[in-house]
Amino acid sequence: MHRNWIIETVLPIPAANLKTARLLDHCRSRQQTTTCEVRMKRIHIALLLLLSTTILPLSALSQQEEPTIYIIKKGDTLWGISDRFLKDPFYWPDLWSRNQKITNPHLVYPGQKLKVFSDRIEFVEATAPSAKNATPNGPLAEMAEEKAFLVNGSEGFLLEKEQQPAGIIVATLHDKLMVGTEDLVYTNIGKNSGAKAGNDFSIFKKLNKVKHPVTNEFLGWRVASLGTLKLSELTEKNSSAMIISSYREIDTDSYLMPYRDRKREINLKSAMKNLTGYIVETKGNMLSIGTGDVTYLDLGKTDGLSIGNLLYIVRDPHPGTFNAESSAGALPRMVIGAVVVVETGNRTSTGLVIKSSEEIYRGDKVELIMN
Repeated sequence: MHRNWIIETVLPIPAANLKTARLLDHCRSRQQTTTCEVRMKRIHIALLLLLSTTILPLSALSQQEEPTIYIIKKGDTLWGISDRFLKDPFYWPDLWSRNQKITNPHLVYPGQKLKVFSDRIEFVEATAPSAKNATPNGPLAEMAEEKAFLVNGSEGFLLEKEQQPAGIIVATLHDKLMVGTEDLVYTNIGKNSGAKAGNDFSIFKKLNKVKHPVTNEFLGWRVASLGTLKLSELTEKNSSAMIISSYREIDTDSYLMPYRDRKREINLKSAMKNLTGYIVETKGNMLSIGTGDVTYLDLGKTDGLSIGNLLYIVRDPHPGTFNAESSAGALPRMVIGAVVVVETGNRTSTGLVIKSSEEIYRGDKVELIMN
């Protein structure tokens, strides 16, 4: 009787089943409790396994996050959408670059659908309107504008070792040590150089030599933009000029380059090839930089880099401890930021850091990923 009591209390739910109840009666009548216990336990385990195959998938499914579907409206921007849903307006370059169908971040159409998760946003694949078939009042005319990056020309650049300045300031009126806006200066640029009265030149100053952080190759000089001057009177070899703008004090021996307006909007441009390079210097020669700072790269026009390209700043992880028996190989690289190219030279470029999750240093790697 004691063993029969164990069977009934251990298996109260199966006993409700007709087949199980008959088995219990059979056990009681024949006093085969030991054998029946084994058989009942087997049935119990089988029922539990059957229940688990039904319940577990439902539990796992409930843990999956259901995205919010958002339909882009006229006037929406990726910048605004990222800020609204993720509280991170700088997420949108990630959103753009990781969606192969979106080759131009400006082509965001009303009616396009987004899947919004708590930590990311994904495009629902759809066919964008064709530019060939669009009319001025059609879908392309209604596409959402995207936020551009504004540069004012004070970002500086690397004067590459192959580049030569157009001239220098050789003297100042009344031998002033420092000059500024509306002061008169003299240059070594004359008619023999092909210059004419009214030509504008940018004024800059060489700062420090820049060597590659990995190869130690001399790349050029870090320079600072000082202002702009306009030539007035010219001789064969020299000229007088008026300083028409100044960002900081200007002195003799400042270098001159043909003026080019560097104040402009920078729109993201899709990458045409994959590139890997390095941060070789920072504006101000700072030890570390972050969002909003200016950096200089060892990639330029000859490498296929263009103004508006977005590069990811990556770093190899260096864990404090590592399992020596692990055969997993190299650990995945960490993406710690993003930089937009705002100026390109032949072999170097100037970039604006638009996002950073950690401090960024000279020698950090950058990657351009082709869409």
